[in-house]
Amino acid sequence: MVHYQARLDATFSALSDVTRRGVLEHLGAAEASITDLADKFGMTLTGMKKHVGVLEQAGLVTTEKVGRVRTCRIGSCRLEEELAWISRYRQVWDARFDALDGVIAELKQQEKARGRKK
Repeated sequence: MVHYQARLDATFSALSDVTRRGVLEHLGAAEASITDLADKFGMTLTGMKKHVGVLEQAGLVTTEKVGRVRTCRIGSCRLEEELAWISRYRQVWDARFDALDGVIAELKQQEKARGRKK
């Protein structure tokens, strides 16, 4: 359970930042160097290295250094565990929203009935 929880924490922490989500979106289309990513997002090289490091620790990005250039690409992390976790909570919330829809429909029906009696 601890390994599972640590992985979820790392993934969701990595995805919690808008810049890191943007980096993933960019890398989904094409690999890029850290310098290119820093330029695209208007950041310092050090700042982008930190973002890429967080993504790399979560398994969402891999990097390879050739000479002085570190190239980033989408990692092999498949996100099955994360999707399963989200799915369980989605089922709970779907059931709650369905129940709320029923209450709202009932209240509307009662309101209509009261409107006819006036």
